[in-house]
Amino acid sequence: MRRKRTAKRKLLVQPKQGETFDVQAFLDSAGAARRIVNYKRSDAIYSQGDPCVTVMYLQHGRVKLSVLSQAGKEAVVAVLGPGDFFGEGALADHSVRIGTATAMMESRVLIIEKHEMVRVLREQPTFSKRFIEHMLARNIRVEADLVDQLFNSSEKRLARTLLLLARYGREGGHDRVLPKISQETLAEIVGTTRSRINFFMNKFKKLGFIDYNGDITIHSSLASVVLHE
Repeated sequence: MRRKRTAKRKLLVQPKQGETFDVQAFLDSAGAARRIVNYKRSDAIYSQGDPCVTVMYLQHGRVKLSVLSQAGKEAVVAVLGPGDFFGEGALADHSVRIGTATAMMESRVLIIEKHEMVRVLREQPTFSKRFIEHMLARNIRVEADLVDQLFNSSEKRLARTLLLLARYGREGGHDRVLPKISQETLAEIVGTTRSRINFFMNKFKKLGFIDYNGDITIHSSLASVVLHE
């Protein structure tokens, strides 16, 4: 009697309750077709109008997502950190990229082919759950950004942007050092002028909310600017 062939793809071990979910290890064990690419500061990971055939997972570094208008004006729509997915428009059958992804510092990106991402999402409920949680969190962030732009002052928007870049609240309330980010980029994110950014950065420094000398150290006291009405 012939033995049944063992499945080519091994079953994945489910993470224990309270255990940190390792996306890369999960993709590795799922056998997904992917590659790791390292980018230098200012390198374009993809550009607006490029074919949209892959999904990315940021392992290390920081990535800026921006959109260029027909008039040539650039708007920064998001700044991503380690653990963030991007390029997910491929899963919505977008034929081309609607924006540009640029490395803001040395970054390491896991690039997953669209068909493999779809397969893993279908076959692995744990990974699918994690990805859906990411997308929901991204949508909530987009809504919060819109409210921020509509109703808050540029000073409060800058404070919120710095806290988000520092990932304040994700891993405790300790001081965080941001990689170098230009005032021009901050102005694009906040939606104001560079001179206003410079004014508020100096104000935050004098008040002891940040240390600003090339790198930016964010103190938890900066949250008072966002919370203050």
